[in-house]
Amino acid sequence: MNPITNNHDDKLMERIQERDEAAFELLVQRYQDALRRHLLRTVRDEDAAGDLLQELLLRVWTKADQWDGRGGVRQWLFRAATNLALNHLRSVRRRRETALEAPPTVTTDEVRRDLPAEWIADASETPEEAAQSAESARRLRGMIGQLSDEKREVWTLVHEDEMDMAGAAEKLGIPTGTVKSRLYHARQQLAREWSEMVKEWENIE
Repeated sequence: MNPITNNHDDKLMERIQERDEAAFELLVQRYQDALRRHLLRTVRDEDAAGDLLQELLLRVWTKADQWDGRGGVRQWLFRAATNLALNHLRSVRRRRETALEAPPTVTTDEVRRDLPAEWIADASETPEEAAQSAESARRLRGMIGQLSDEKREVWTLVHEDEMDMAGAAEKLGIPTGTVKSRLYHARQQLAREWSEMVKEWENIE
């Protein structure tokens, strides 16, 4: 038995902060289904929920050092998911209002009333921050689209179709180790491009 499977969430986060990919994989397995349901319940759009989940997981990997050990990892994950979802809703509502269309049937305040209290995060983001969140989701989709076919198909199977490594390996007819390697390099590429995007925005600001 791999001892990592017995680790508590806080221990996994400590190992992720040290760039332990196995710990990240386990955390993803534990929470991706629940996070996807939470995002879907909030934004009520399957494509948007999938994009937001990918963005959230990438942020967990690239910004793990932002978790300071206070509070539960689960609460931290769902708070981050809630922030992304609310920013998405604000962006959608603003685009509709700008286009002089009817306002969305589900408002941010209505969504917040439906959420458990412990999932509600600070919703004081400015319109500029909300717009940036929508833009980052768009750019992430573009980054994934620029992956090589081999990397993209592994990323899709694991992060969108929610397959485990063995299932993806069986579907593709390749060893599990090859799946892990391709996924690792896909994440490294996305992390580098994500960091470059963040630096670009910081330089503009």
